[in-house]
Amino acid sequence: MGVIQAVLFDQDGVIIDTERDGHRLAFNKAFRDFGFDVEWDVEFYHKLLQVGGGKERIKYYFEKYYTGKKPEDMDGLIKKLHEAKTAAFIEILETMPLRPGIHRFMREIKDRGLKIGICTTSNEKVAHTVAEKMLSDISFDVLIAGDMVSRKKPDPEIYLSALKKIGVAPENCLVVEDSSIGVQAANAAGCRVIATVNGYTKDEDLSGADLVISCLGDEQGEKAVFLAGSIPLRKAGIVSLEDIERALA
Repeated sequence: MGVIQAVLFDQDGVIIDTERDGHRLAFNKAFRDFGFDVEWDVEFYHKLLQVGGGKERIKYYFEKYYTGKKPEDMDGLIKKLHEAKTAAFIEILETMPLRPGIHRFMREIKDRGLKIGICTTSNEKVAHTVAEKMLSDISFDVLIAGDMVSRKKPDPEIYLSALKKIGVAPENCLVVEDSSIGVQAANAAGCRVIATVNGYTKDEDLSGADLVISCLGDEQGEKAVFLAGSIPLRKAGIVSLEDIERALA
């Protein structure tokens, strides 16, 4: 790998652990509000997470699992359902904490003068809420959401688009992901990748990642545990940008 010039982050599950008690609950509220007797439980939602993108997830559910009468204007319904889900999710989002070590790691990137960005299959409004409200002291060089690309992860389009915008070659970019489809997208774009897992992704195939860790680690909070691969750390349980640069050089 060349010298790291940029670090790109997935959002859901990486910056904030949003899937189980964020997105899932918001989807269920939207279904209830529209009169559908639909409840995505924790286990079933993990299956749906293999489909990248919220609108795509709703469409997949109606096509594969829904047994009731399907509306004639399916595309219109999906759009309205997703808008309602997004509004519900933003209310939940602002009460959720950042994942351990994320803010510290981002500050290290900014202090070094490297490019930093968010590449998420989530909605653009949600992505901006995270960037502008929850990480207001981090100036992002690029932010690409799921509705800004034509093909979702595991397709590499989102990462290739970000690299083009910031003018960085893939071999000089590190991606932080959490899921199998995210790791596949980063690999296909030619980037190196580390995976920080959560309850949904800890058992997925993340073999394409250079490192798999529980989290990045906070000095006063949860510490990082290596799940696949290992690198020397200056501080036990704290994965720093310098540690990763030295290991991947």
